[in-house]
Amino acid sequence: MARPLRVEFAGGCYHVINRGNYHRRIFEGKGSADAFERTLDEVARRYGWRIHAYVIMGNHFHLGVELTEPNLSEGMKWLQGTWIRRYNGFRRLGGRPFQGRYKALIVEPGHCLAQVCHYIHLNPVRAKLAPAKSAHDYRWSSLRRFVGKGRAEWLDPTTVFSAKGGNSFGVSARRRFRECAGRALASKHATAGNDANQKLPFSP
Repeated sequence: MARPLRVEFAGGCYHVINRGNYHRRIFEGKGSADAFERTLDEVARRYGWRIHAYVIMGNHFHLGVELTEPNLSEGMKWLQGTWIRRYNGFRRLGGRPFQGRYKALIVEPGHCLAQVCHYIHLNPVRAKLAPAKSAHDYRWSSLRRFVGKGRAEWLDPTTVFSAKGGNSFGVSARRRFRECAGRALASKHATAGNDANQKLPFSP
């Protein structure tokens, strides 16, 4: 049976997910997660992607991607293929680290995309890898880069900052966002549910 066609268009926003084959912890350890983060940097520059959120967990990853050209399939083929070659080459392995192609869910820009971004950033909290008030300290998450320094130009905090009523990305704005995010992520509502596109409240 042929694969279903993916709907791709400039300006389209997507929640992209994939996990390790047989739920293997392919990103366990600093090296493989760092390598995926570097490859994500490469693919975003190469294909003109705007990344609104990402997180790399032990056995899966989430991306909040906005396209400037209809090239999600091409870019994901490059991202996963390049990382797999590096992963297998370093470890002298063969085969497929990922369980399949990937899942891509179309997301409406604005509020809905912001809720998906918050869901993505909550993954380490739900997995008990970071306390809610310190979710921005999780190493392999865009939230950490939003509140820190040296943000790449393809990493776009506009959607997440706008959801907090901000439109500036200076030091004071990052501090306010960190404080608001900590309070929101610590609320009993922020950690409810497991659906990949659940609309999570994110009010301080």
